[in-house]
Amino acid sequence: MTEERLIIPRKTINKFFLTIAVGVILLILGIILMAAGGGADHGEGHGEAAAAGHEAASWTKRLFMNLWLNNVYFTGISLIGVFFVAVQYVAYAGWSVLIKRVSEAMGYYLPIGFGVMLLVFLFGGHDIFHWTHDYLYDINDERYDPIIAGKSGYLNFWFFLIRMIIFFALWILFFNWLRRNSINEDLQGGTSFYHKSIRISAMFLVVFGVSSSMAAWDWVLSIDTHWFSTMFGWYVFASWFVSGLSVITLTVIILKQNGYLKLVNANHLHDLGKFVFAFSIFWTYIWFSQFMLIWYANIPEESIYFLDRLDDHYTWIFFTNLLINFVFPFLVLMTRDAKRQMIMLKIVTIAILIGHWLDFYLMMMPGTMRGDAGIGFIEIGTTLIFLGVFLLVFTKGLTKASLVPVNHPFLEESVHHHV
Repeated sequence: MTEERLIIPRKTINKFFLTIAVGVILLILGIILMAAGGGADHGEGHGEAAAAGHEAASWTKRLFMNLWLNNVYFTGISLIGVFFVAVQYVAYAGWSVLIKRVSEAMGYYLPIGFGVMLLVFLFGGHDIFHWTHDYLYDINDERYDPIIAGKSGYLNFWFFLIRMIIFFALWILFFNWLRRNSINEDLQGGTSFYHKSIRISAMFLVVFGVSSSMAAWDWVLSIDTHWFSTMFGWYVFASWFVSGLSVITLTVIILKQNGYLKLVNANHLHDLGKFVFAFSIFWTYIWFSQFMLIWYANIPEESIYFLDRLDDHYTWIFFTNLLINFVFPFLVLMTRDAKRQMIMLKIVTIAILIGHWLDFYLMMMPGTMRGDAGIGFIEIGTTLIFLGVFLLVFTKGLTKASLVPVNHPFLEESVHHHV
């Protein structure tokens, strides 16, 4: 089997840089508008804030929130690339060998994700996390909060930082370990690297199971410090996973349309389509389970989370979230034919990626920005910058090795895959 090398045209790289440049311009424009007009970037929120009797959120707070939101989103997608590879190894899966290099390359964003997350937490932690304020723990201060003080054993600056460093260190270590074995297999052949990768993957999945849930509590759930949900780790995982699957599917289609991955056929696309379909329903199941239990019990300290998100300011996002992430993929991908058509999969995966960005927006913004949030130049600009950076790193990762893992023991099975 001959190897297949990806060459990224200069024109495509320029498009990625243009995406970043447009993002920077929009971000600066948004900051100028907000600094000058006090929340005028989205044309609303400032008046609401004044009416509610509190000061409108500053542009720095909004900037830090957007940096955090996008970094958590893209870090999760990157991590899912590694998770997908590990699951295929542990399951002894043969069908996915031809698309393995796509999910492998997603992991290259992890070091950037770590750098951004560290800097944003160190410089913007107070804006993002209410629990980082010292006065909450001082019993003599009138702003003392017994609930948050009770969580100080887990939610404190140094322990939070140590957890973040440990998670990223482990994820990057396992990513590099699996990637190195995969490339060595290309060069040297044999089955020893394959069996070694299975053992590494098994270890990684244990680490992932614990760390991804804890990361969800730390980076997303602790924004609403008083509220908690025992399903939240699953919820964030489901959102990350379906986004990651969409990136894999979309990339495979784009590569195929550009003359690469010649051996990938409609059967591989069908399986990817089934994954996207199934895990969109899984995400909805988790969403409904969490919502229904809280709605049914109607305990004030639990229901406040959803009341904030059903507030006039977020209502349209709340329902759009369900529409894009469940109703749309469910109806479009229901038939066998739809899962085998590139155009259908392309439309659905792009919609899902936008939909789950909105999902993370809804998880984070109401807890910090309250009624001052919006989707304006700052949001679009920040997202475009992250998208451009992710695409640059991801595509560079794809060029570093053959798109076809030429010496993988299950390559023949993948080539003749039929469903």
